[in-house]
Parts: sequence; structure tokens; C-alpha cells
Amino acid sequence: MTVNLHSDTQTRPSEGMREAMARAEVGDEQRKLDPTVNELQERVAELLGQEEALYLPSGTMCNAISYRLHLRPGGDEVILDRTAHPIVAEAGSPGGFSGAMTYQLDSRHGIFTGEDVRGALRPAGDRYAPRSRLVSVEQTTNIAGGHVWPLDTMQGVLNVAREHELRTHLDGARLMNAVVASGVRAADYAGGFDTAWLDFTKGLGAPVGACLAASSELIEEAWRWKQMIGGSLRQAGIIAAAGLFALDNNVERLAEDHANARALAEGLAALPGVSVDPAEVETNIVIFEVEDGPAWAHSAEEKGVELLALDATHVRAVTHMDVSREDIDRALELLA
Repeated sequence: MTVNLHSDTQTRPSEGMREAMARAEVGDEQRKLDPTVNELQERVAELLGQEEALYLPSGTMCNAISYRLHLRPGGDEVILDRTAHPIVAEAGSPGGFSGAMTYQLDSRHGIFTGEDVRGALRPAGDRYAPRSRLVSVEQTTNIAGGHVWPLDTMQGVLNVAREHELRTHLDGARLMNAVVASGVRAADYAGGFDTAWLDFTKGLGAPVGACLAASSELIEEAWRWKQMIGGSLRQAGIIAAAGLFALDNNVERLAEDHANARALAEGLAALPGVSVDPAEVETNIVIFEVEDGPAWAHSAEEKGVELLALDATHVRAVTHMDVSREDIDRALELLA
């Protein structure tokens, strides 16, 4: 059997989650009458320290709608790391959907500082330059290696953003990984942002869905953009129930994924031709370096281990609830 380390998006709903989905009360989500969707939105808003939340099909849609809430076509610019998801995996959405420029910081581990933001700011009133408008943070970092933003670093970014009247957005695709790894509450990470979201389809194990949280005013506007891009979900309680089950049952177990990732990194470090520092593996993502990434990943897949080649020399492996410690040991045997 293949050991699937391609991504934590590969998780499948457990039997308990499937039962919860089958039992879910449903209603017309578009009219705010689905009790399961409403409960999930309320839970996420409280969890992230925001006023309201909106259930959406994907985290990518959370990013797209959030950027559209904050950015005005005609030269607005978002400041973010060059490895962030909207840059590498959203089909050019910031420009295509929001008409935005991007100022891409080259940060260590994908984590930048308030002073980095200050250095990226465009001169106020300069009609020749884009207008600095939004700062976007990814917690945890993804392609940069699953690193957790320290809370004080994040607060430094927020302080500079507020000082210069910039909007702020938190991409929380793996926010709960950061919570479990650091012991910091989700609300402490997310509450200071204008928009923040939480994904259910990665380490939390749900088959679909994410929740965007913000002020009541911004969520009302987000409903409009959701409608505009075809996001009416009808009786969505049947899938929102998976998110509730995930919050109740699958958060603390993320620590197992982190331990498995560290074990994987330790085993990879012992292989000839592989470069990785296990001490830098903080959550469930392992980025390692080999001479020919695409060929290495292809050979691994032929042996029974699915990975993702990021570029010519870097390969990513991601642990999740469908990968046990025994699977990690087997993967290392196959890769050896």
C-alpha cells in the first residue's frame, strides 16, 4: 500500500466523521437557516476571536474573498512572503480576482517582521507607485516548511500595519497545527487580524470546507462576494458537520502528526544524498533537499511513497491522520 505524504489534503473522513455527517440537521444555508452551518460559524468566530464567520468550500476561496474585501482594483498592493499560498497555488488570484499588485518578501522560513513590512511600504501619496493596502500572514507557513510564527513577531507585523492604516489577513490553513505546537490560543493568533480563516480539510481530516472570520460588517460583504462567485451551498450542514466533528475530535491529535514528521526528518537525514535538519521541523511539514527533486519524487512514488517535488532540488513530505508511525517507518525503508 502506498504511503501518501503528498499533502495533508489527502485525509479521508473517519467513520465517526461520516456518521456525524449522515446525522447532520440541514436547512437552506443561503438563507442562514442551516443549523449545523450556523453552529460551525459561531464556533469558529469564537475560536478565532472574531465577531462572525462564513462557511466556504475552500481555504483558497477564503483567501480570494478576503483579498477582494481589502483590495481595490487600480494599484492596491498586498505585502506577503514569496512562498505564500496566494502566490504559489491560487492561479494568480490576487491579480485576477482583486486586481492587486503583490510585494513579495523573501523571508527566512516564510516569517517576516514588522520592520520588513515597514521597509516594503510605498511612499504615501506617490502617484507613481502602487498603494500599500494589505499585509497577509500564513500560519503555519507551507512551502517555507511548516514553521510557526512566534506571537511577538506576528504582533510586530500587526503593529506596523495599524500604524500605517493597512488591512491585515491571516491565512490559517494550518492554524491549529500552530496552536498545538506552540500552546498559544487560536484567538491570540487570529483575533488581531481584520480577516482570518480556518481550514478543516488538512490535518483536521474533513473532506471539504473552511471558515472565514471577521467583523460583522466584513462578513456581510463576504456573503455578497460568495454569492457572486457561485458559492451558495444549499443544505450544507451535511459537510459542515465534518468541521464540527474535526474541532471536537481531531485537534489535539495533530501532535501525533508533528512527532511523525520529526521522525520522518530524522530518518531522511540518515539517507545518502538527502539534506534536512530535523531540528527545524516544527509541525507536520518536512522540506528536504536532494540533487534532482522531480526525479527523486518520481522514483519514490514508484517505490510506494507519494511526495511533492517543489522545485529542482526541494521535495516536500506532509504527515496527517491517515499516516501512522508504522507508515513512516515503512516509508523510510522504501526510500532507503
